[in-house]
Amino acid sequence: MQGFDHTRTPTPSGAGSAPGPGGRPRRRAVRRTAVVSAVLATGLLLAACGKDDEMKGMDHGSKDSASAPAAPAGGDSPAPGAFNDADVMFAQGMIPHHEQALEMSALADGRAQDAEVVGLARAISGAQDPEIRTMKSWLKAWGKPESGGSMPGMDHGSGSSGDTAGTAGSDGMAGMMSEAEMAALKAAKGTDFDRKFAQLMIEHHRGAIAMAEDEQKSGRNATAKALAGEVIRAQQAEIDAFTKILKRL
Repeated sequence: MQGFDHTRTPTPSGAGSAPGPGGRPRRRAVRRTAVVSAVLATGLLLAACGKDDEMKGMDHGSKDSASAPAAPAGGDSPAPGAFNDADVMFAQGMIPHHEQALEMSALADGRAQDAEVVGLARAISGAQDPEIRTMKSWLKAWGKPESGGSMPGMDHGSGSSGDTAGTAGSDGMAGMMSEAEMAALKAAKGTDFDRKFAQLMIEHHRGAIAMAEDEQKSGRNATAKALAGEVIRAQQAEIDAFTKILKRL
């Protein structure tokens, strides 16, 4: 038996693995399958990365268009949102209109006799001075000058006397007083001043209301249109008060 042991054929190193088709071991087939799977996985990963890059590019494009600010941008603007020429003209016209009302109201001190006239003059100054500052801030934010030159469409409701001497009233703005009317108001005192002041301020306010109505009809900026509405409300109430004063003077 010892001689038989020495002549036994050695067991191959691949013993224990069943041969595959064609006599090849299954281990090679398993390795090949693993390599193919790895290649496929790599291809899928690369394709996914390419798709992800493409989607990222699409996202950047959408964000750029969505983040583009509206014109004009709101931000800290005192009159945020879009505006048009009518809004600009309203501010440019109402600023000198209000400034003349302040000049007229300042004359009441030392000249007016009626207590209600004095009270209305102070109310006009208190309301219109802040509005002037507000409208100037709009024009600055909009990049527009405070003076707009001629104001087309604002020539209705001119001064009661029709005198356009000098610069006051000569630009055709509604209700603006002429230099002659302003001089007559400065020269008046007591009841005469009260009567003239009421008459001229009624005409002046009617002009402002007409300008504000134009703004509400043709303007675009919500803040400007809101102020126009306040001008209409407040100045119509003052017209009513001055009308009652004239009836009792």
